[in-house]
Amino acid sequence: MNISVVIPLLNEYESLQELHDWIANVMQSNRFSYEIIFIDDGSTDDSWKKIIELSNANESVKGIRFLKNYGKSQALHAGFEKARGNVIITMDADLQDNPEEIPELYNLIVKEGNDLVSGWKKKRYDSVISKNLPSKLFNWAARKTSGVRLHDFNCGLKAYKNEVVKNIDVYGEMHRYIPVLAKNAGFRKIEEKIVKHQARKYGKTKFGMERFINGFLDLITIWFISKFGKRPMHFFGALGVLMFFIGFLSAGFIGITKLYKLYNNMPSILVTQNPWFYISLTTMIIGTQLFMAGFLGEIILRNKRTGNERYKISETANT
Repeated sequence: MNISVVIPLLNEYESLQELHDWIANVMQSNRFSYEIIFIDDGSTDDSWKKIIELSNANESVKGIRFLKNYGKSQALHAGFEKARGNVIITMDADLQDNPEEIPELYNLIVKEGNDLVSGWKKKRYDSVISKNLPSKLFNWAARKTSGVRLHDFNCGLKAYKNEVVKNIDVYGEMHRYIPVLAKNAGFRKIEEKIVKHQARKYGKTKFGMERFINGFLDLITIWFISKFGKRPMHFFGALGVLMFFIGFLSAGFIGITKLYKLYNNMPSILVTQNPWFYISLTTMIIGTQLFMAGFLGEIILRNKRTGNERYKISETANT
């Protein structure tokens, strides 16, 4: 199979028929063998009813329905698990991503040999204040932190080699950082393509300003995991040793000062009245705790179990 199109969605009933027809027309005109995988992330409208209708009419349409809303990352994870195409295309269900981009994205993977191609919505039709400016700041921070030189990390329209999606773990809200996850997994040929962005035709956006706050927190998480995820002792242990050393020097300073004053018959205060006593005690305790955190992290890492259930599927169609 040439292409799997993975589409996570939440309450997008009005756009599904038009999106399906548009994708099917592009695939047929380019003679691609394909599958469309809709992942209903706990919709409360008739989205699942429409997916069933589409799957009954077209055997290339498959559906996964979550028991409740688990988030876009979990939906993509479920879609990647089911995808069988040589190239995986992800796109949003709101008709803001243009299916006409699919053939060129496919060629950039198959003919150019890229591992991942990320869309760049250079010209956007979103609100400047609520989306464009925060998005620019977010993308700048992501580039600086991750080292992946993309202009639009959050664009839903992306293309992947099958091997990429089968070797990355999209969890939490890490869908924004799939290129970073791919880079960390060893896939280095990551390119960008300018794609058309279209104004939303139906409904309203499901994401608010909180997504940027969550995005920055996730960025810190993925930076930490990429650098220290497999060696937590290098981070916590180093900080622990540094803090303990500061506390040890402070205690030494108190002891030397006390002995010097006693030797020279100089008046001195009680050790417990010296603020450096509490500084040294606190830093040595914190240093010990940090070191133990790193030690426990190493133990957990070596004994962790995979395959934890992150979402519940209530129904499937054609899968």
